[in-house]
Amino acid sequence: MLLRGAAFVFAWLLFGATANPQQTAGAKFGVRTTLVVVPVSVTDRSNRFVLGLEKKNFKVFEDGIEQKISQFSGEDVPLSIGILVDTSASIGSKISTSRQAVSEFLKTMNAQDEAFLIEFNDHANLAVPFTHSAVEITDKLASATPDGTTALLDAVNLGVETMKQAHNPRKALLLISDGGENSSRYTMSEVKETIRKADVQVYSMGVFDPLAKLGLGLGPVSGPAFLANLCEQTGGRVFPANSYSALPNIARRIGIELRNQYVLAYSPLKQESKGEYRKLEVKVEALPGMPELKARWRLGYYAPIE
Repeated sequence: MLLRGAAFVFAWLLFGATANPQQTAGAKFGVRTTLVVVPVSVTDRSNRFVLGLEKKNFKVFEDGIEQKISQFSGEDVPLSIGILVDTSASIGSKISTSRQAVSEFLKTMNAQDEAFLIEFNDHANLAVPFTHSAVEITDKLASATPDGTTALLDAVNLGVETMKQAHNPRKALLLISDGGENSSRYTMSEVKETIRKADVQVYSMGVFDPLAKLGLGLGPVSGPAFLANLCEQTGGRVFPANSYSALPNIARRIGIELRNQYVLAYSPLKQESKGEYRKLEVKVEALPGMPELKARWRLGYYAPIE
């Protein structure tokens, strides 16, 4: 249902399908309008989600020029999720905690959500295509045996490709790994460019090798640094943990964050395009008496070629 650019969707598709149809009974949105869609997470200084904001509290800028927000939703919009799980030898017995993390994340999903599972070691493999069944994913992951090296970049690339089959307008990848990379066919620059062209948020979590944090890990990519950059440009983020036992709680936290995002949409003032990359900025104005707010959004998109 996507148009020529991954950031563009039919307005009726995004704002007409929600987890609870009664929530939108009084809402009226335009139909079949080409829009740029920007999911935004808003937190306070204590990283608590801030709910109850309205369209007037947001401003969106494209290449420094303020845009008119034509559609706004603070409701629970159906999600398409790609779950990418590291099954390389470096994970070892910690795979059981990864399974728990996936299980906790799946508990946050609604009936209209869909998800797929990618397992990766020497190669990235689509273990379970899009499904509405959490059991199908957990059962498949239960048989995973850690072995081999780590093709993390290939997994992200496969996740983006698989997401092209998504039925929901909001999309995210959840990556569970120790941050290593030593086996991919795709390069870091290729995957970064692929992500910039995709309308997909990326979240990552794991216990990262201390050497990798210093850029001294095995392979061509410093896992945590690369993942942080990758996630930031999509509006997602990395959740490092001190121990693998923390991963299930982090997974649930990511699921809750995805359920508590605002979705802004606008029709670009600049209509003519040659497929260039356009930078996005979102500003949030706090309500009177409210402390300073923090917002996260994807940093840009490729406009469709006119």
